[in-house]
Amino acid sequence: MKGKTLLFIAAAFALTLTATPLVAQVQKTVPSGQAGQGFAEKGPWKKLGLTYTQKTEIQRIHHNTRAEMDKVLTTEQKEQLKAAMQERQTQRSQGEGRGKWKKDIFTSLNLTDAQKSQIQEIRELSRKQMEAVLTPAQRQQLQQMEQNWKSRRQQGNSN
Repeated sequence: MKGKTLLFIAAAFALTLTATPLVAQVQKTVPSGQAGQGFAEKGPWKKLGLTYTQKTEIQRIHHNTRAEMDKVLTTEQKEQLKAAMQERQTQRSQGEGRGKWKKDIFTSLNLTDAQKSQIQEIRELSRKQMEAVLTPAQRQQLQQMEQNWKSRRQQGNSN
């Protein structure tokens, strides 16, 4: 009996030593414990009070959208876009304000009409998929925020 207890304690100790590095590794690979949380804490998504499931689904849609858009671009355009995104990241880290960088960068890519059309279709599909994840109250809140953005943009353009 005493031998079994000692064997059990030794096995538990060995298991603890083996499992601890694995737990630490998992904690490193899942930054905040929730997939998609970083994306969902940006912009309008943060204000919508998304559930874990909604955050995860929107993150998946966002990832798929980026992959589909990538298929439309040429290798040269992808390189230009990557360089521009890195430059923008540098600007943000230096505290420089937001600009119309998205519009400017896509203009500089010299997209063909076919590419513009494909990207527009991908964006529209993505938007519909993301809206389908939201509750009616969240969709209404998102529409209200978009109206506010549009009115601010129009006021900014008229000054």
